Amino acid sequence: MPSTTQQNTLGFFPEIEPFNNFYLPNNNMHEVFVEESGSPEGVPIIFIHGGPGGGCGSKQRRFFDPSYYRIILFDQRGCGKSKPLGETQNNTTSDLINDMELIRQHLKIEDWFLFGGSWGSTLALAYAIEFPKTVKGLILRGIFLSRPHELEWFLNEVDQFFPDLHDNLLSHDSTINKKNLVSQYSKLVFGEDQTAANNAAVAWNQFEGSILKLMPPENTESSESINFDFELARAKVQLHYIQNQCFVDGEAILNKVNILKDKPIIIVQGRYDMVCPPKTAYELMKQLPNSNFIMVPNAGHSASEPGTLSALIGATEKFKSL
Repeated sequence: MPSTTQQNTLGFFPEIEPFNNFYLPNNNMHEVFVEESGSPEGVPIIFIHGGPGGGCGSKQRRFFDPSYYRIILFDQRGCGKSKPLGETQNNTTSDLINDMELIRQHLKIEDWFLFGGSWGSTLALAYAIEFPKTVKGLILRGIFLSRPHELEWFLNEVDQFFPDLHDNLLSHDSTINKKNLVSQYSKLVFGEDQTAANNAAVAWNQFEGSILKLMPPENTESSESINFDFELARAKVQLHYIQNQCFVDGEAILNKVNILKDKPIIIVQGRYDMVCPPKTAYELMKQLPNSNFIMVPNAGHSASEPGTLSALIGATEKFKSL
């Protein structure tokens, strides 16, 4: 379908508590945290968080009508409540795809909807291509395919719009420059100096956080309120993935998505997304001409910006009629 914009003002559903949570049984060093909320007999939908290195929280349950959906959240390896926190060994995209499939099998779900934004859109597409028969449909936001030019934009070229913030990222340590940005930050966050690792992790994460929204809020977080364990884990996992091009071939994903052409797919993209610019979402839409493509005119990358939030919740409501 042609690109459309979203004008209504749908908001989050009320807060809810999970009715089930567990650690995914497996035979390796990772314990993947999974929770269920909403209706136990409802239509299954899985929320796939971004990052890589992010995690889930109570707000992520609220994209979905709890009276209709069986809402599944999980923290990817090394993230959130999964154990060990920040672990990068045996942590690749293939591992995460396998974890998702194990979750589906463990919960005895025949097929489910996928809901993923940013890195979560990458993982959703990669899973759907590998296991298309288990996927009822996809809701995707802020499309990212980890192609070299997309990573280069996020790591360096975005300084065309945020020269001051990018300069802060580079000036964190005298050893850092544009060419060695990822490798030097990796040395710091994986280093033995705990204070240096914590500070580098916060600087790395704050840069992305500062460019997420069209109109970013003032940073009021004090150092006392920073959870350095989670900041360090997020930075470790993200840098590990970026150093390996997120263990995916983005062009191959684009070339293979035709296998999903008959499934309901809604793509939501902020017009002024500075983390994952709209070109990738547009390319994906061109490969999936039957998809519903929503370009939100007054939004950046964040799922919580009003126009994007409204479009996403509108998408979950639309899927109730399928």
